[in-house]
Amino acid sequence: MTSKEMSKGKSFQNRATGWKYSVWARYLLFLFLVILFYVSLSSKLLPERYDIQEGTRSEVDIVAPMQIPNNKATLKAQEEAAERVQPIYQIVQMRNENLMTTLLDRIDRLNQDDQISSQDKIDIYRDEIPQRQKDFVSNYINNNRKTGTYSDTLLEEIRNVVQEQSYRIPEETYIKISRLTSDDIQEMKPVARDIVARLMTDQVSEATTARAKVAEMVSASSLSKRTQREVVQELTRLVVTANRFYDEEGTKEAKVQARENTPTVFIKQGDALVSKGEMITPEMYALLNENDLLKNEVNYWPQLGLLLFSCMLSAAILMFIQQGSGTHFKYNNAQLLMLVLIFIISIVVMHVTALIQTNERPFIGFLAPVAVGAMLIALLLDTSLAFVCSILIGMLSSIILNTHQGQLFDFELGFFAVVVSFVAIFATHRASQRSTILKGAIMVCLFGSLAVFTLALIDTGDWNRTTTLYGIGYAFAGGVLTAILVIGLMPFFETSFGILSALKLVELSNPNHPLLRKLLTETPGTYHHSVMVGNLSEAAAEAIGANGLLCRVGSYYHDIGKTKRPIYFIENQNNMENPHDSIDPKLSKSIIVAHARDGVEMQKDYKLPKPIRDIAEQHHGTTFLHYFYHKALRQAEEAGIEPDFTEEDFRYPGPKAQSKESAIVGIADSVEAAVRSLRKPTVEQVESMIEKIIKGRLDDHQFNDCDLTMRELDIVAKTLKETVMGIFHSRIEYPEEIKKPKPTAPEAG
Repeated sequence: MTSKEMSKGKSFQNRATGWKYSVWARYLLFLFLVILFYVSLSSKLLPERYDIQEGTRSEVDIVAPMQIPNNKATLKAQEEAAERVQPIYQIVQMRNENLMTTLLDRIDRLNQDDQISSQDKIDIYRDEIPQRQKDFVSNYINNNRKTGTYSDTLLEEIRNVVQEQSYRIPEETYIKISRLTSDDIQEMKPVARDIVARLMTDQVSEATTARAKVAEMVSASSLSKRTQREVVQELTRLVVTANRFYDEEGTKEAKVQARENTPTVFIKQGDALVSKGEMITPEMYALLNENDLLKNEVNYWPQLGLLLFSCMLSAAILMFIQQGSGTHFKYNNAQLLMLVLIFIISIVVMHVTALIQTNERPFIGFLAPVAVGAMLIALLLDTSLAFVCSILIGMLSSIILNTHQGQLFDFELGFFAVVVSFVAIFATHRASQRSTILKGAIMVCLFGSLAVFTLALIDTGDWNRTTTLYGIGYAFAGGVLTAILVIGLMPFFETSFGILSALKLVELSNPNHPLLRKLLTETPGTYHHSVMVGNLSEAAAEAIGANGLLCRVGSYYHDIGKTKRPIYFIENQNNMENPHDSIDPKLSKSIIVAHARDGVEMQKDYKLPKPIRDIAEQHHGTTFLHYFYHKALRQAEEAGIEPDFTEEDFRYPGPKAQSKESAIVGIADSVEAAVRSLRKPTVEQVESMIEKIIKGRLDDHQFNDCDLTMRELDIVAKTLKETVMGIFHSRIEYPEEIKKPKPTAPEAG
């Protein structure tokens, strides 16, 4: 391949991969991320508005964008609850037996007064006894009004009820009262007090009911005289009053409490508010207007707030990536596209979970496999980026899965999402086997359940035993879903984006892979060489922060093309002549350089990832085959003809190394071959040889297309030297320590 052809090939490759490093493509991806956040949150934070008028028919179905209060239904429920409140009655004990004692004492004193005639006594009793009953009730009401024991409304109710149910003593009773002796009264007093007290222990709403029992109770008493019994009976009927009174204010307060305790009636998210073709009634219009679902007034502030919020989320990712990568952008646009897809997947699973989530069962939100995004980012991109994105995913889940009316975020779901995401990252960021994902999922199940249990212990108001068990169960199931999704999505991302995760690399390093088995059985010398190159390149790559595992696995496959013509490569020539000695140098050159191209084709047949193929294709770059070029020159001189070839004809077709890993494998390949060619290498020879190989490739501009720095090349050289001496320890001769001459003993003299 000529220089012109190689230049065209390189130009085509740059055009093909140019979008991956385009600044415009990068910012378009972040703009898309802003739009993604805006759209995914708008249904929760920005309810759709409708341009409809009262008295017209709706042209669309209008559903509740979120749980909204139904004021009309709530008011109806409150009134029904108030109507169910039973009237409140107060039991007021006025100690009516004291009034009975007062009356009998007055009768006793007055009857003993001989200065007053019987008729005067009768007149006095006719006026004074009913009045004393009225004064007793009035005094009780006034005293309680001062102390504030009962409300004024209740006290007036007492006054009115007692007055309405007052008893009028017959005229002949006053005549009988005036004839009572002191002994009669003393005998009557305990009996009368006992009857009144017994009657007033019951709840008496109607005094007539209690008065109906008086005759029987008096007849059963110990009074023997008829006059005594008749007077006690009539005085008792006068003294006994109602003691159970309707409390109007208490009843009103109970109705108020019933209204306040009535839970708000909500229209569930997704329930129909207005059906298509339905007439918009004033009640419907008011309901839509109350919940800001009408386009009566243009209000762009919520949209602006959500847009700014979305920009902040995207800016957090952008600033982290730029700050973490210094002056160079760490991730290419293909990786950023993958990051966007991971966010899309995370948001979709949240919305799917929100569809089955209800206000009565908010704990279903713990079923969402929110750790999927963090785990995929940690496995496919970067651990530090995964931690940052976990916090953002936690914020998104606290909004998307929020069922609390009037709250922007649900702390419990956000906390849960961050916990399981962090646990997923810690459990899988160094994953080297697929089973590690299952182990990580188990950790997510356990710590997710622990997080739910912790929240239940803290917030005892919203949690009970049933909801706690349900929450733990859903959290555990969410961990299982996380493992299923991650295991299912990993091959998609690895194939679509050419991502070589540590899991995939470890799988490719399995000696039972068909290509490695072929390499081992058909070209054991090349296989051993590839393993040694893998050891060298991995150590060098890790020393400068490159992908050491990629270098190791790429080294295993870098010479797979030699299996097509194994005997033409010196490591496979055991006790046999070198076939290159008997063929044309140009043919030898063609055979040698073909192994890179053949290796790429074989790897394509087995669908190996592109980074592995790139190492096989680029590890020689466009290096020069000195031996065969000079052999061809010598043959042309001996034949006395002018050479019909140039140095360009004896170079590998390339391309040059496009990555640090390809360049390091190329250096390690040359170093291993050179050390193997030395019979008794010394430390100085190894060090000089490594420096010579790196300097030769540097002077040949083999590192122009990769971003290896001079400092990194020095580190690579030092690491290769240490690793070579460790691997070939028994073969390398170390300089002997210079022995100091022993001091001689002075001669005796």
